[in-house]
Amino acid sequence: MFEKSFITDCEGPLTLNDNAFELAEKCIEDGGELFKILSLYDDYLADIVKKKNYKAGNTLKLILPFFVCENLKNSDMVDFSRNNIYSVSDSKFLLNYLKEAMNIYIVSTSYGQYIEAVSNYMEVPFENTFYTNVDMDSLTLNDDEIEKVREFKQLILENPEDYDLFDDIFFSKIAQMGIYEKIKDIEVVGGLGKKLAIDRIISRDNIDINKMLYIGDSITDVEPLQFARDNGGISISFNGNEYPLKVAEIAIISPSAVTTTVIADIYANNDKTKVLKFIEDYNSSDDLDDLFNRYAIDLKVREKFFEVFNGEDYPIIQIVTDENYEDILKSSKHMRTNIRGQDIGGLG
Repeated sequence: MFEKSFITDCEGPLTLNDNAFELAEKCIEDGGELFKILSLYDDYLADIVKKKNYKAGNTLKLILPFFVCENLKNSDMVDFSRNNIYSVSDSKFLLNYLKEAMNIYIVSTSYGQYIEAVSNYMEVPFENTFYTNVDMDSLTLNDDEIEKVREFKQLILENPEDYDLFDDIFFSKIAQMGIYEKIKDIEVVGGLGKKLAIDRIISRDNIDINKMLYIGDSITDVEPLQFARDNGGISISFNGNEYPLKVAEIAIISPSAVTTTVIADIYANNDKTKVLKFIEDYNSSDDLDDLFNRYAIDLKVREKFFEVFNGEDYPIIQIVTDENYEDILKSSKHMRTNIRGQDIGGLG
């Protein structure tokens, strides 16, 4: 075990996917639009209402009855996930390089079927991943319930901002169906769930609480980013939306994960103070090659960085402040939608 841990979200920092959205789009008629509506409802419950015992990322539970209506099974999810992994440029380079420098973990809200496919592709041990465990084969609806759920779908699509209607559908009507007992017991690894995963990692590796780097990009990363920051670790928003940028200390805006590798390389060999000093120097330097030399950044990382950026359009790496927040948010959301697409980039 190394003395420091690199803990990353999956969708965003490593992959361009939103696997659950893509599954919905493929398997359910108007499923992409349905998922986007439910994602906004999920943000509303988590961020505005702050519903008791509700975790950001519960869209993955809300969508399940609609998957059951289409007879989606575990094997379907596995096959789809294996054949539809779209990685952030150089994310495999990032993880392969860090294997020799830090403990590596993927902490994701995504379904386990997708995370297993990603862990195989990225060559990260599956036991070093945390995910939302869903057994589709165990979820069933009778014929009458299927008809009702399909009616609910149409009501949601026709009334996309009627959250009182949604409350009635999900917490009253569907709550009376047998499937609800199994769905409500599913532990979504989002928000607080991700923070609890970090607790397990710290205990498992027996590392100091301040010897971790956490990187995320969405509302499900708020709690772990805040936890890392509050305890002296490194907290990074990677092409994030407003949610992670409100709590992360560092913003990376980049089309390539090699930028993350630079920061992780410095942190693996130094303390947090050195990372923050590098970012300060990065933003004032007119000779990045010399800067990388002075900070003893690994030759492979250095070569990859300058190969990717080739002397122009260098990535944004900044400490987030009240003064630069709006500018960073604008640039970050632009990069997010540019590399992930408008539909996925716009999800919370």
